[in-house]
Amino acid sequence: MTTTVPTPAEAPPAPAPRPRRGGAAGRRLWSWLFVAPAVVYLLAFFGYPLVRNVLMSFQSFTPRTYFTGEAPFNGLDNWRHVLEDELFGDALWQTILFTVGSLAGQFVLGLALAVFFSRRFRLSGVIRAVLLLPWLVPMVVSAVVWRRIMDEDHGILNSFLQTVGLSQDGVPWLSSPSVALLSAILVNIWIGIPFNMVILYGGLQEIPRELYEAASLDGAGPWRTFRSITLPTLRPVVTVVLVLGFMSTIKILDLVLALTGGGPADSTQTLGTLTYQLSFLRLDFGAGAVVGNVLILISAVFAVLYLRANRADAARGK
Repeated sequence: MTTTVPTPAEAPPAPAPRPRRGGAAGRRLWSWLFVAPAVVYLLAFFGYPLVRNVLMSFQSFTPRTYFTGEAPFNGLDNWRHVLEDELFGDALWQTILFTVGSLAGQFVLGLALAVFFSRRFRLSGVIRAVLLLPWLVPMVVSAVVWRRIMDEDHGILNSFLQTVGLSQDGVPWLSSPSVALLSAILVNIWIGIPFNMVILYGGLQEIPRELYEAASLDGAGPWRTFRSITLPTLRPVVTVVLVLGFMSTIKILDLVLALTGGGPADSTQTLGTLTYQLSFLRLDFGAGAVVGNVLILISAVFAVLYLRANRADAARGK
Protein backbone atom coordinates (compact mmCIF):
# COMPACT_ATOMS: atom_id res chain seq x y z
CA MET A 1 0.00 0.00 0.00
CA THR A 2 1.51 3.29 -1.08
CA THR A 3 1.01 6.54 0.67
CA THR A 4 1.28 9.92 -1.00
CA VAL A 5 2.99 12.79 0.74
CA PRO A 6 0.98 15.93 0.37
CA THR A 7 2.89 18.79 -1.17
CA PRO A 8 2.75 22.05 0.71
CA ALA A 9 0.60 24.66 -0.87
CA GLU A 10 2.52 27.28 -2.74
CA ALA A 11 2.72 30.62 -0.97
CA PRO A 12 0.93 33.41 -2.77
CA PRO A 13 3.24 35.80 -4.60
CA ALA A 14 4.22 38.88 -2.65
CA PRO A 15 2.53 42.02 -3.86
CA ALA A 16 4.69 44.27 -6.00
CA PRO A 17 5.94 47.30 -4.06
CA ARG A 18 4.10 50.43 -4.91
CA PRO A 19 6.23 53.15 -6.36
CA ARG A 20 6.71 55.85 -3.78
CA ARG A 21 5.15 59.10 -4.70
CA GLY A 22 7.63 61.85 -5.32
CA GLY A 23 10.66 59.50 -5.42
CA ALA A 24 12.21 61.02 -8.57
CA ALA A 25 11.28 64.53 -7.49
CA GLY A 26 12.81 63.93 -4.07
CA ARG A 27 16.06 62.68 -5.53
CA ARG A 28 16.17 65.67 -7.86
CA LEU A 29 15.58 68.00 -4.92
CA TRP A 30 18.38 66.40 -2.90
CA SER A 31 20.75 66.61 -5.85
CA TRP A 32 20.05 70.32 -6.19
CA LEU A 33 20.57 70.81 -2.46
CA PHE A 34 24.02 69.25 -2.73
CA VAL A 35 24.91 71.39 -5.75
CA ALA A 36 23.43 74.60 -4.33
CA PRO A 37 26.49 75.69 -2.26
CA ALA A 38 28.77 75.49 -5.31
CA VAL A 39 26.22 77.36 -7.45
CA VAL A 40 25.83 80.10 -4.83
CA TYR A 41 29.62 80.40 -4.55
CA LEU A 42 30.07 80.72 -8.33
CA LEU A 43 27.27 83.28 -8.65
CA ALA A 44 28.52 85.36 -5.71
CA PHE A 45 32.25 85.38 -6.46
CA PHE A 46 32.33 84.95 -10.25
CA GLY A 47 28.94 85.74 -11.76
CA TYR A 48 28.19 88.97 -9.91
CA PRO A 49 31.66 90.53 -10.40
CA LEU A 50 31.57 89.59 -14.08
CA VAL A 51 28.17 91.24 -14.59
CA ARG A 52 29.24 94.32 -12.62
CA ASN A 53 32.42 94.62 -14.69
CA VAL A 54 30.46 94.46 -17.94
CA LEU A 55 28.00 97.09 -16.71
CA MET A 56 30.82 99.33 -15.45
CA SER A 57 32.35 99.41 -18.91
CA PHE A 58 29.21 101.24 -20.11
CA GLN A 59 29.10 103.68 -17.18
CA SER A 60 30.85 106.87 -16.18
CA PHE A 61 32.29 105.30 -13.03
CA THR A 62 34.60 107.62 -11.09
CA PRO A 63 35.77 107.92 -7.47
CA ARG A 64 32.84 110.27 -6.91
CA THR A 65 30.51 107.34 -7.60
CA TYR A 66 31.56 105.72 -4.32
CA PHE A 67 30.16 108.70 -2.40
CA THR A 68 27.15 109.66 -4.52
CA GLY A 69 26.23 106.24 -5.91
CA GLU A 70 25.66 107.85 -9.31
CA ALA A 71 27.24 106.16 -12.33
CA PRO A 72 25.31 107.28 -15.43
CA PHE A 73 25.46 105.15 -18.54
CA ASN A 74 27.55 106.70 -21.30
CA GLY A 75 26.99 104.12 -24.03
CA LEU A 76 30.11 103.13 -25.93
CA ASP A 77 32.19 106.12 -24.87
CA ASN A 78 34.49 104.05 -22.66
CA TRP A 79 34.98 101.42 -25.37
CA ARG A 80 35.65 104.05 -28.02
CA HIS A 81 38.10 105.88 -25.78
CA VAL A 82 40.08 102.70 -24.99
CA LEU A 83 40.06 101.07 -28.43
CA GLU A 84 41.13 104.30 -30.16
CA ASP A 85 44.03 104.77 -27.73
CA GLU A 86 47.38 103.83 -29.28
CA LEU A 87 48.53 102.47 -25.93
CA PHE A 88 45.80 99.80 -26.02
CA GLY A 89 47.04 98.51 -29.39
CA ASP A 90 50.61 98.42 -28.13
CA ALA A 91 49.55 96.63 -24.93
CA LEU A 92 47.56 94.07 -26.90
CA TRP A 93 50.48 93.31 -29.22
CA GLN A 94 52.93 93.11 -26.32
CA THR A 95 50.55 90.79 -24.45
CA ILE A 96 50.50 88.47 -27.47
CA LEU A 97 54.31 88.49 -27.72
CA PHE A 98 54.70 87.97 -23.98
CA THR A 99 52.19 85.10 -23.89
CA VAL A 100 53.44 83.26 -26.98
CA GLY A 101 57.11 83.68 -26.08
CA SER A 102 56.55 82.57 -22.48
CA LEU A 103 54.47 79.52 -23.42
CA ALA A 104 56.92 78.42 -26.12
CA GLY A 105 59.97 78.73 -23.86
CA GLN A 106 58.31 77.15 -20.81
CA PHE A 107 56.96 74.21 -22.80
CA VAL A 108 60.09 73.42 -24.80
CA LEU A 109 62.45 73.61 -21.83
CA GLY A 110 59.97 71.94 -19.49
CA LEU A 111 59.51 69.04 -21.92
CA ALA A 112 63.27 68.71 -22.41
CA LEU A 113 63.79 68.48 -18.65
CA ALA A 114 60.88 66.04 -18.27
CA VAL A 115 62.39 63.73 -20.90
CA PHE A 116 65.80 64.07 -19.26
CA PHE A 117 64.52 63.14 -15.80
CA SER A 118 62.40 60.27 -17.14
CA ARG A 119 65.66 58.32 -17.23
CA ARG A 120 66.30 57.48 -13.60
CA PHE A 121 69.74 58.28 -12.21
CA ARG A 122 71.26 59.03 -8.84
CA LEU A 123 70.05 62.28 -7.20
CA SER A 124 67.44 62.82 -9.92
CA GLY A 125 64.75 63.32 -7.26
CA VAL A 126 66.85 65.88 -5.38
CA ILE A 127 67.62 67.84 -8.55
CA ARG A 128 63.93 67.86 -9.54
CA ALA A 129 63.03 69.17 -6.10
CA VAL A 130 65.59 71.98 -6.43
CA LEU A 131 64.25 72.89 -9.89
CA LEU A 132 60.79 73.35 -8.34
CA LEU A 133 61.96 76.32 -6.27
CA PRO A 134 61.28 79.02 -8.94
CA TRP A 135 57.66 77.88 -9.09
CA LEU A 136 57.24 77.82 -5.30
CA VAL A 137 58.70 81.27 -4.66
CA PRO A 138 56.10 84.11 -4.82
CA MET A 139 56.18 85.82 -8.20
CA VAL A 140 56.80 89.26 -6.73
CA VAL A 141 59.85 87.95 -4.87
CA SER A 142 61.19 86.35 -8.04
CA ALA A 143 60.67 89.59 -9.97
CA VAL A 144 62.49 91.67 -7.34
CA VAL A 145 65.42 89.23 -7.32
CA TRP A 146 65.66 89.26 -11.10
CA ARG A 147 65.45 93.04 -11.12
CA ARG A 148 68.60 93.12 -9.04
CA ILE A 149 70.26 90.45 -11.20
CA MET A 150 69.47 92.37 -14.41
CA ASP A 151 70.51 95.76 -13.11
CA GLU A 152 72.52 97.46 -15.85
CA ASP A 153 75.23 98.88 -13.58
CA HIS A 154 75.46 96.56 -10.59
CA GLY A 155 73.67 93.38 -11.68
CA ILE A 156 75.29 89.97 -11.48
CA LEU A 157 74.26 89.09 -15.03
CA ASN A 158 76.11 92.00 -16.65
CA SER A 159 79.12 91.42 -14.41
CA PHE A 160 79.26 87.82 -15.61
CA LEU A 161 78.92 88.83 -19.28
CA GLN A 162 81.72 91.37 -18.90
CA THR A 163 83.94 88.86 -17.10
CA VAL A 164 83.66 86.27 -19.88
CA GLY A 165 84.06 88.94 -22.56
CA LEU A 166 80.57 88.72 -24.09
CA SER A 167 79.73 92.35 -23.33
CA GLN A 168 81.83 95.43 -22.68
CA ASP A 169 79.33 98.00 -21.42
CA GLY A 170 76.62 95.67 -20.18
CA VAL A 171 73.15 95.01 -21.57
CA PRO A 172 70.33 97.41 -20.59
CA TRP A 173 68.01 94.54 -19.69
CA LEU A 174 65.30 96.60 -18.01
CA SER A 175 66.09 100.16 -19.14
CA SER A 176 65.93 99.76 -22.92
CA PRO A 177 62.52 99.68 -24.68
CA SER A 178 63.89 97.19 -27.20
CA VAL A 179 65.15 94.71 -24.60
CA ALA A 180 62.82 95.08 -21.58
CA LEU A 181 59.99 92.92 -22.98
CA LEU A 182 62.45 90.14 -23.84
CA SER A 183 63.80 90.32 -20.29
CA ALA A 184 60.30 89.97 -18.85
CA ILE A 185 59.66 86.96 -21.11
CA LEU A 186 62.90 85.30 -19.98
CA VAL A 187 62.03 85.78 -16.31
CA ASN A 188 58.54 84.37 -16.84
CA ILE A 189 60.01 81.37 -18.68
CA TRP A 190 62.30 80.73 -15.71
CA ILE A 191 59.31 80.83 -13.37
CA GLY A 192 57.09 78.56 -15.48
CA ILE A 193 59.58 75.83 -16.41
CA PRO A 194 59.08 73.79 -13.18
CA PHE A 195 55.29 73.59 -13.62
CA ASN A 196 55.64 72.35 -17.20
CA MET A 197 58.36 69.89 -16.19
CA VAL A 198 56.33 68.34 -13.35
CA ILE A 199 53.11 67.90 -15.34
CA LEU A 200 54.86 66.57 -18.45
CA TYR A 201 57.05 64.29 -16.35
CA GLY A 202 53.92 62.74 -14.83
CA GLY A 203 52.49 62.24 -18.31
CA LEU A 204 55.66 60.55 -19.50
CA GLN A 205 55.47 58.06 -16.63
CA GLU A 206 52.04 56.91 -17.89
CA ILE A 207 53.31 55.91 -21.35
CA PRO A 208 53.65 52.10 -21.51
CA ARG A 209 57.26 50.94 -21.81
CA GLU A 210 56.14 48.27 -24.27
CA LEU A 211 55.63 50.92 -26.94
CA TYR A 212 59.27 52.00 -26.72
CA GLU A 213 60.45 48.41 -26.75
CA ALA A 214 58.41 47.67 -29.88
CA ALA A 215 59.77 50.80 -31.56
CA SER A 216 63.31 49.76 -30.67
CA LEU A 217 62.75 46.32 -32.19
CA ASP A 218 61.46 47.98 -35.37
CA GLY A 219 64.68 49.98 -35.62
CA ALA A 220 63.21 53.40 -34.78
CA GLY A 221 65.72 55.98 -33.63
CA PRO A 222 65.30 58.35 -30.65
CA TRP A 223 63.86 61.23 -32.70
CA ARG A 224 61.40 59.03 -34.58
CA THR A 225 60.34 57.36 -31.33
CA PHE A 226 59.81 60.76 -29.72
CA ARG A 227 57.82 62.05 -32.70
CA SER A 228 55.75 58.91 -33.28
CA ILE A 229 55.13 57.67 -29.72
CA THR A 230 55.94 60.26 -27.06
CA LEU A 231 54.26 63.33 -28.52
CA PRO A 232 51.02 61.67 -29.73
CA THR A 233 50.58 59.81 -26.43
CA LEU A 234 51.38 62.91 -24.44
CA ARG A 235 48.92 65.10 -26.36
CA PRO A 236 46.17 65.31 -23.66
CA VAL A 237 48.74 66.36 -21.05
CA VAL A 238 50.27 68.87 -23.45
CA THR A 239 46.83 70.41 -24.00
CA VAL A 240 46.26 70.81 -20.27
CA VAL A 241 49.71 72.37 -19.76
CA LEU A 242 49.25 74.87 -22.58
CA VAL A 243 45.73 75.84 -21.50
CA LEU A 244 46.74 76.41 -17.87
CA GLY A 245 49.86 78.26 -18.97
CA PHE A 246 47.83 80.48 -21.28
CA MET A 247 45.28 81.31 -18.58
CA SER A 248 47.97 82.30 -16.10
CA THR A 249 50.14 84.23 -18.59
CA ILE A 250 47.54 86.25 -20.50
CA LYS A 251 46.46 88.09 -17.34
CA ILE A 252 49.86 88.38 -15.64
CA LEU A 253 50.28 91.52 -13.57
CA ASP A 254 52.50 91.22 -10.51
CA LEU A 255 55.58 90.03 -12.40
CA VAL A 256 55.61 92.95 -14.85
CA LEU A 257 54.75 95.51 -12.18
CA ALA A 258 57.57 94.39 -9.89
CA LEU A 259 60.07 93.94 -12.73
CA THR A 260 59.54 96.97 -14.98
CA GLY A 261 56.33 98.71 -13.88
CA GLY A 262 55.17 98.59 -17.51
CA GLY A 263 58.14 100.66 -18.70
CA PRO A 264 60.38 101.89 -20.01
CA ALA A 265 58.24 104.01 -22.35
CA ASP A 266 55.35 101.51 -21.97
CA SER A 267 57.43 98.86 -23.78
CA THR A 268 56.32 96.13 -21.32
CA GLN A 269 52.75 97.33 -20.92
CA THR A 270 50.32 94.40 -21.16
CA LEU A 271 46.55 94.23 -20.91
CA GLY A 272 46.85 93.26 -17.25
CA THR A 273 49.10 96.19 -16.35
CA LEU A 274 46.99 98.54 -18.48
CA THR A 275 43.88 97.54 -16.53
CA TYR A 276 45.70 98.29 -13.29
CA GLN A 277 46.99 101.61 -14.59
CA LEU A 278 43.61 102.82 -15.84
CA SER A 279 41.67 101.70 -12.78
CA PHE A 280 44.00 102.44 -9.86
CA LEU A 281 46.39 105.11 -11.13
CA ARG A 282 44.18 107.16 -13.43
CA LEU A 283 41.03 106.19 -11.47
CA ASP A 284 39.14 105.70 -14.75
CA PHE A 285 37.25 102.60 -13.66
CA GLY A 286 35.06 102.46 -16.77
CA ALA A 287 38.07 102.31 -19.10
CA GLY A 288 39.76 99.76 -16.83
CA ALA A 289 36.63 97.61 -16.99
CA VAL A 290 36.78 97.73 -20.80
CA VAL A 291 40.32 96.31 -20.86
CA GLY A 292 39.30 93.70 -18.27
CA ASN A 293 36.39 92.65 -20.46
CA VAL A 294 38.73 92.29 -23.43
CA LEU A 295 40.86 89.94 -21.35
CA ILE A 296 37.77 87.94 -20.35
CA LEU A 297 36.66 87.75 -23.97
CA ILE A 298 40.06 86.47 -25.13
CA SER A 299 40.08 83.83 -22.38
CA ALA A 300 36.51 82.78 -23.25
CA VAL A 301 37.36 82.33 -26.94
CA PHE A 302 40.41 80.26 -26.03
CA ALA A 303 38.31 78.15 -23.62
CA VAL A 304 35.72 77.45 -26.33
CA LEU A 305 38.42 76.39 -28.79
CA TYR A 306 39.93 74.15 -26.11
CA LEU A 307 36.59 72.48 -25.35
CA ARG A 308 35.90 71.92 -29.04
CA ALA A 309 39.34 70.38 -29.52
CA ASN A 310 38.78 68.10 -26.52
CA ARG A 311 35.41 67.03 -27.84
CA ALA A 312 36.94 66.26 -31.24
CA ASP A 313 39.70 64.21 -29.60
CA ALA A 314 37.14 62.26 -27.55
CA ALA A 315 35.07 61.53 -30.65
CA ARG A 316 38.18 60.44 -32.53
CA GLY A 317 39.15 58.16 -29.64
CA LYS A 318 35.79 56.42 -29.72
